[in-house]
Amino acid sequence: MKQQCSFCHTEKNRTAEEKKKLTNRLVRIEGQVRGLSGMVEADAYCPDILTQVSAVSAALRAFERELLAAHVRTCVADDIRAGREDSVEELNALLKKMMR
Repeated sequence: MKQQCSFCHTEKNRTAEEKKKLTNRLVRIEGQVRGLSGMVEADAYCPDILTQVSAVSAALRAFERELLAAHVRTCVADDIRAGREDSVEELNALLKKMMR
């Protein structure tokens, strides 16, 4: 039998609009990463590739910020309202991981 820690949630019900927005952003990032691969294959100049790497990193950070904000607004806030304050500890642990 699979055990779960007290902080683990297996799913988050997102609206169709939320899913579409997040998925579209990831599809764009995926395209940027494929573009990097193409640049390497085409022997592009290193600074040009590095500029694109920086753009991909910024896009991932923006995705991360958006998802974190949504998590705090919904999951964490809902848990606190329901008296499940351990959600704050889960958030703290998550933030520590993200800041490495």
